[in-house]
Amino acid sequence: MRENRHSIREFEALRAVVTTGTTIGAARSLGVSQSAVSRSLVQLEARLGRTLFVRSSGRIEPTTEALNLNATLDPLFDTLQRIDGADWTDAADDPLRFAVPPSLAHDFALTKVSEFIARDPKRRVQLEVQASEQVVAGVLDQRFDLGLIGAKIQRSGVKYLPWRASRAVCILPSGHPLTEKKRIGPADLDGVPFIGLVRRHGTRTQSDQLFARAGALPRMVVETATSHSALEFVRAGLGVALINPFPILRSNTHGIEVRPFGELLEYRTSFILPASGPPKAMVREFMSFVRRTTPKDSYSETI
Repeated sequence: MRENRHSIREFEALRAVVTTGTTIGAARSLGVSQSAVSRSLVQLEARLGRTLFVRSSGRIEPTTEALNLNATLDPLFDTLQRIDGADWTDAADDPLRFAVPPSLAHDFALTKVSEFIARDPKRRVQLEVQASEQVVAGVLDQRFDLGLIGAKIQRSGVKYLPWRASRAVCILPSGHPLTEKKRIGPADLDGVPFIGLVRRHGTRTQSDQLFARAGALPRMVVETATSHSALEFVRAGLGVALINPFPILRSNTHGIEVRPFGELLEYRTSFILPASGPPKAMVREFMSFVRRTTPKDSYSETI
């Protein structure tokens, strides 16, 4: 079976000899030795099983096959020339399309985007604040270049890059009777006014299962879609809640008390990218910037 994997160097030698008419001229134009040109031509003829040049009395003449092949190579070398002259960096006016849920937007993403742009004012960012499911759907549809969410939503066509790990905590209004405890378990919340996340959240199902196993039934007062709103309801004294503490509790604990939750309820905050193709340069830069500039906290750790 004939080997068909040709090298660009062989095709360059062919074109140079056709253009200059001699192997000496071809070598000079390519910046290689005459023997290297001759060797490339012999290898190309061997691969094709065709005679491409007729050699006689020190002269070399292209055959019809060589001329036809040279014409066929025009699109290849035109493409190579465009590649050599292309600017492969992101266009200056090409924005980073970044999406986050509310719990990550107001206490984290807004600050990080501001700091990122401040380092290079020529950068542009389009920040979308949407529910986690819509963030994942937008990355899948490639309406967003990058997402950041605190829940794992199974969808093919996107890839997750886990970044932070955290565990659920119980937040209570200041002065609540349960603040006397160092740790809150599911049984402690039986009959206690409770702020819960709506059922479409995966952690709501997990917390319901933990309460059922403990034989506990908190008294649901409010169901809400975000940890941020749950925090505000707790601060208003309506009840207690279980939330992902990162990043919402880094500096937002006025009027509340925080206690570890006695059952394992884990969260993973992850970057989300389209599964098809590598991320563009600004996406890589922004992820690296977020990782480098996010300080340590007592509620989460880097994965």
